[in-house]
Amino acid sequence: MRFSKIFIPTTKETLKDATLPSHQFLLRAGFIAQNGSGLYDFLPLGKMVYNRIEKIIREEMNRSGALEVSFSFVTPANFWRESGRFEKYGKELLRFKDRKENDFVLSPTNEESAVNMVKNRITSYKNLPLHIYQINTKFRDEARPRFGLLRGREFVMKDGYSFHKDEECLNLEFEKMHQTYTKIFTRLGLNFRAVEADSGAIGGSGSKEFMVLANNGEDDIVVCDSCEYAANIEAARRKPSKFNGDEPESNMMSKFYTPDIKTIDELADFFKVDKFFTIKAVIKKAIFENKESKIVIFFIRGCDELQETKAINACGCLEFENLSDEEILKSNLVAGFCGPLKLPDGIEFFIDNELKNQKEMIIGANEKDYHIIGFSVSNFKNERFKDLISVKDGDVCPCCNGKLSITKGIEVGHIFKLGTRYSKSLNATFLDENGKSKPFIMGCYGIGVSRLMAVAIESKYDDKGCIWNKEIAPFSICIIISNIKDENQFNFSLNLYKKLGDLGIDVLLDDRNERFGVKMNDYELIGIPYAVIVGKNLVNNEIEFIARDGLIKEKISIDDIVDKIKTVLR
Repeated sequence: MRFSKIFIPTTKETLKDATLPSHQFLLRAGFIAQNGSGLYDFLPLGKMVYNRIEKIIREEMNRSGALEVSFSFVTPANFWRESGRFEKYGKELLRFKDRKENDFVLSPTNEESAVNMVKNRITSYKNLPLHIYQINTKFRDEARPRFGLLRGREFVMKDGYSFHKDEECLNLEFEKMHQTYTKIFTRLGLNFRAVEADSGAIGGSGSKEFMVLANNGEDDIVVCDSCEYAANIEAARRKPSKFNGDEPESNMMSKFYTPDIKTIDELADFFKVDKFFTIKAVIKKAIFENKESKIVIFFIRGCDELQETKAINACGCLEFENLSDEEILKSNLVAGFCGPLKLPDGIEFFIDNELKNQKEMIIGANEKDYHIIGFSVSNFKNERFKDLISVKDGDVCPCCNGKLSITKGIEVGHIFKLGTRYSKSLNATFLDENGKSKPFIMGCYGIGVSRLMAVAIESKYDDKGCIWNKEIAPFSICIIISNIKDENQFNFSLNLYKKLGDLGIDVLLDDRNERFGVKMNDYELIGIPYAVIVGKNLVNNEIEFIARDGLIKEKISIDDIVDKIKTVLR
């Protein structure tokens, strides 16, 4: 392709709201164009990169045995009502009516559509397992679209859905998809980790996220420095923390007058103990599916912090809302002095797992200006204990004795074990070996296809622009003619361009009548993996070869340039 014949509107200017490098460079280099809040067009360069990404995903999915389908982007609302998600999903689900007042949604995900496709068409265990997938447009009405392709409202996703006769079969497919996703992201040249994750609005019994490590990542992930353990901060675990030092001793549990001591720091200082031996109460107002609300208290160690997603999962609510002082008073709670002993009637509470059977603890007495010392966290039902704490830098890995650290990552894929969450609600069943009707056991597997373009840039860029991996770059090499008016330079470049094209190599020939500096700036901004500079040294039978990653330059004989290019692209 000749630069003079292709549409690449590069610019030096950046949109004010483009804060991330990927957003800035994709706009400036002419890969994408914004036409609304969270809405983007793919220009020719962007479509080239997108097509290469999609091709890799499709090849590996087909190789895994999955079958490609295509669901309607517009989905009847009754599918979502049957699954219970029409109201639960929230404002991100775009609902609308047609001219006949029928309700529809623009699909942000397609569990319901997948079940509807298989329902009454797969009726026997003999036809299982089945894995169907699509690569299609999605829409999520984000409240604050930002970060370009990383958080848009309209996006392209690869979403797959598998159907099984039992959990063992599902587990095999889950592991197969783990391996398939690993192959995909490896081919894309990404530095990624598969991490334990929370299932969120999709539901299910287990999930893993594939996170690309990047300084500008939107998610916190926990990684071990000694083994492969990794988890999203919302699902991260650790070995129970231990205290190294003298532990407090008391002859018996007793109540102490602690005037105006409301914070953990004040409490630990008052009793001259480490916060490890204190228990703090985090009071939340939980909102449930039926719009009802209740006050829930979470008890954790004084030196820990509550992980909100874990807390939401513990009590089974949709979200938390701010709680007013008046609401706390009406509930007969005493803020700053709450403890798990003798709470007012009707107050739901949960205790962090690590506190189970702990002794010599200090808790609130549920009475103003009083705390209890020497408390043993026992005699509570097992269902009261949940994993509630947020893992911190320096905690101990749950799989080994390695040190955990928190880094940034960008989610590019997510695989779920759905179980019967959707097949039951949509009454999708099959006949098992005994002729008994059973709901399908399901899995769900997603990849953010369009966002991968931005993720690739966040993974590797410099202050000059993009640095594309050769697997997904719009072109493999760029031939830059230093002086378009020099007949020898032009003819050599044109011959090299044709020779490389005959070899099946994607080449961009910069034949524009522009200054050399402009051409180099555009090359560095666009980020094609390699460039050949045809300039003054051509009279000495030499040209310059550049690797975009690091802008490493070397002089090459004109007789060796084709072999050099074939070698680096091999």
